[in-house]
Amino acid sequence: MFNTFVPTLNGDMDMASASLNRRLNPAAGTVGAARPDRKAAILLAAEKLFAQSGYHAVTIRQIAVEADVPLALVGYYYGQKHELFEAIFAHWNVTIEERLQALRDAESRHTGDARLLHIIEAFVDPVLRLRASMEGEYYALLVARELFYATEVTDRVLRAYFDPLARAFIDALHRTLPQASRSQIAWCYQFALGALMHHLSDVRVQRLSDDQNTPNDPAARPLLVSFIVGGMRAALGISR
Repeated sequence: MFNTFVPTLNGDMDMASASLNRRLNPAAGTVGAARPDRKAAILLAAEKLFAQSGYHAVTIRQIAVEADVPLALVGYYYGQKHELFEAIFAHWNVTIEERLQALRDAESRHTGDARLLHIIEAFVDPVLRLRASMEGEYYALLVARELFYATEVTDRVLRAYFDPLARAFIDALHRTLPQASRSQIAWCYQFALGALMHHLSDVRVQRLSDDQNTPNDPAARPLLVSFIVGGMRAALGISR
């Protein structure tokens, strides 16, 4: 389900990558211009290729070619391929911190019915904002694709970066909905995560809506939030 976006993105990503490189290095192409940050270029190339083709299908050589750097430089900066993969998530850990801060704000500033809504907004909004930049686009698609495959590499990333985040949200939801068991809350969290990840990666909605919907349309954000909030309340038998 989560790899349905891959065939449609290659051309757009290549064009967007070129645009991104121009933004990161405005002087590129001018006589005597300095070379862009090659370490950052390697990380961006890895994000792009892993998002497009998957971790196991991509080689270090392909990443080096995409980043336009010598092959040895990839290992010099990042070590082996699994270390480069994990470095991507370390680089984007700031987005996890943003979600945790939004979660703390939701709990401290809101009570009653409003608290659940703001917790779900804290869960959804920082992820959707990633799509505003091509760097974030690659990362969001990488998360949607790779972290649902049970491998040793992805399990390490899940445990190090995403399990603590999930536990924080489950704890907050349990405090907000104490009439539910932790088991029920954990299921609801997983269902909410599935809805969010599918929204990030799906392109089929355009066809199914007879071209009335655009994939990842920001206008769908309130509907997604309401769907998750309403789904949790219905699943747990909680009325307003």
